[in-house]
Amino acid sequence: MSSSTLSLKGVREITTPIIESMPESLRGMDYHAKLGVAVDSIDEDKRSELRKTVHSFLTYMKKTDASDIDLGGRGCDGKIWYRVFGKKKPIDLKDDLSYRETDVLLHNIITASQRKSLIEDRNLDFSYTVKGDDGVDYRFRANIYFDLEHLALNMRKIDAEIRPFKTLGVHPEIAKALSLKYYKYGLTLITGITGSGKSSTLDTIIDANNRTVDSHIVIIASPVELIHEPIRSVVRHREVGRDVISFKHGAIQALRQDPDIIVIGELRDPETIMTALEITDSGHKTFGTLHTSSAMESIERILGEVPTEEQNRVRSRLADVLTCVISQKLVPSRDGKRVLAKEVLLVTPSIRAAIRNNNINEIYQMLSEGSEKGMITMEQDLKRLHDAGKITMEEAANNANNKKRLQQLFNDLDF
Repeated sequence: MSSSTLSLKGVREITTPIIESMPESLRGMDYHAKLGVAVDSIDEDKRSELRKTVHSFLTYMKKTDASDIDLGGRGCDGKIWYRVFGKKKPIDLKDDLSYRETDVLLHNIITASQRKSLIEDRNLDFSYTVKGDDGVDYRFRANIYFDLEHLALNMRKIDAEIRPFKTLGVHPEIAKALSLKYYKYGLTLITGITGSGKSSTLDTIIDANNRTVDSHIVIIASPVELIHEPIRSVVRHREVGRDVISFKHGAIQALRQDPDIIVIGELRDPETIMTALEITDSGHKTFGTLHTSSAMESIERILGEVPTEEQNRVRSRLADVLTCVISQKLVPSRDGKRVLAKEVLLVTPSIRAAIRNNNINEIYQMLSEGSEKGMITMEQDLKRLHDAGKITMEEAANNANNKKRLQQLFNDLDF
């Protein structure tokens, strides 16, 4: 990567007086509270100049096909890091940024109310928009947190282009399960680790429903990423912390807003998981994401989030409402980019019975034998990608959830 398009000119002229005004005795959150006030007090021209510097870092991402940027805190060592096709590397700047300089830069891009939340929670999730040289608004999902008492930032570029539904490559039976036209209610989970493309898949599914069904879609997210323009559906975007207090509150409130589809951006705690089950059980079509790597792990995670005395009731409710689980990974491909690998579970009567009777270990076999209904295990999909020449055997093995099963698919080849 070249740093020729990135300029730090003028940053130190603005930040040095602010930094030098901070008493040496100030530490921790007291330091950040006072620094924030000092940043807010400088004139708008100087604040604009600092924002332009951060914006130049962000617009540089487009030129490098970067998905993420990291800066600030001791972990970045004064450098700006970009993730390009899964690999994170720093760019070379003529001068490294000090921890305190990035503290000023990051305090400058948030509001006073956001700063209050950051200091109270030691973390801040928010969305951020930059207007590019081409006049297009580029949106980012941002997270500011603390790294040994200095501010650190990660921003992920939000792809403004929604992938066509056909690019998901799902079977017609799965497509029906994801559509309000065919399934009026039920819970669909999109799962995977951070950076596995869950949000992109969910946006593709939302867009497909928006284009094909007359309905009302309520999206609750933290933060809101891609904005869906209404096509055939009313589409509401409610950002946690800005439009609604929590995922749970947003989901409960949505029931009084005449929704057809409720999208819960992340099932991150027991309360939100239970709320998702309840609103689905009330007859709504619900979508949510989980940080799990397989369909079975997703089911176990939901059951594991509730007290032992509640598990039988929750197991029965989950068996009644769960419709589909798509677990995915972005696997390094032979061309140096990444390709989507997925596990797809369609909940059939047999699988409902296995969930209800706590026979989760039986589901993998039913999943591996359910190809006529569009089901596929992660191992089967990795083999498909390998046989198509898209990924290496090594990457197939590295990304398998069950290496023994993958080895059997490859006729017991030695990994």
